[in-house]
Amino acid sequence: MGKMHLINVYSLSIIFSVTFLFIVIEMVRKNKIQERYSLLWIFMSIILIVLSSSPYFINTLADLLDIVNPPSLLFLFGLVYLLIYNLHITAVISKQAEKITRLAQELALLKQQKGNREKNV
Repeated sequence: MGKMHLINVYSLSIIFSVTFLFIVIEMVRKNKIQERYSLLWIFMSIILIVLSSSPYFINTLADLLDIVNPPSLLFLFGLVYLLIYNLHITAVISKQAEKITRLAQELALLKQQKGNREKNV
């Protein structure tokens, strides 16, 4: 006699995705993250909810991709998303680091000019 599982991978994925979606929305509401960064997380949560809600779609896609364990596709999807998002955040950080360096240089020049003016007065 086999055990009946009340919670499976799909159910856990739905619970996690819905919880994560609410956390992201709450963080936006409290101004802890900007809307433009939250959109990707909201998009990811909704996609995982949809994929987890339709095991038929996951099974069909897993068959097409020759993945033996269909729930592994959810984790693969999440991993690929995180890699892409990590690359995006790295690009954003790189741009901001360049801007900070430029601003620090401009501030140093302005302080130097101010100091030169004070010496001349």
